[in-house]
Amino acid sequence: MAAAGERECRDYLERHRIPELLHRLAALLLYHRPEKPREFLIQALERVKAGKRAEGEYPYLMDEANLAAMFELLDVVGQGHVTAAQYREALKTLGLSTEDLQLGDDANITLDVFKEEVKKKMLESWAAY
Repeated sequence: MAAAGERECRDYLERHRIPELLHRLAALLLYHRPEKPREFLIQALERVKAGKRAEGEYPYLMDEANLAAMFELLDVVGQGHVTAAQYREALKTLGLSTEDLQLGDDANITLDVFKEEVKKKMLESWAAY
């Protein structure tokens, strides 16, 4: 009987994507390290709620400079693009979905496309809550 209750709890958490939400909130908390963490988390949740209503922006873990730095780390020889495989790995590293990617293995992703697509994926991930 206890196993059934535990399974119900686990199903509930997964259905509402609570572990993912808590993981994202913890990542924001550790990235920003605010003096008042509880207030910061409340504000982050309020931003998620406002973003869902299209009244504000979702919280971002990575800004333009961070995305550019990540791209530069992937583009080690400075070609101005990264491969589809590198792009997929970057998305996975950021905890973002790669399921709906329509990229061939020979596709090259420029910095502008990288930033635009990663931001879009971040918005999609927050909107799921």
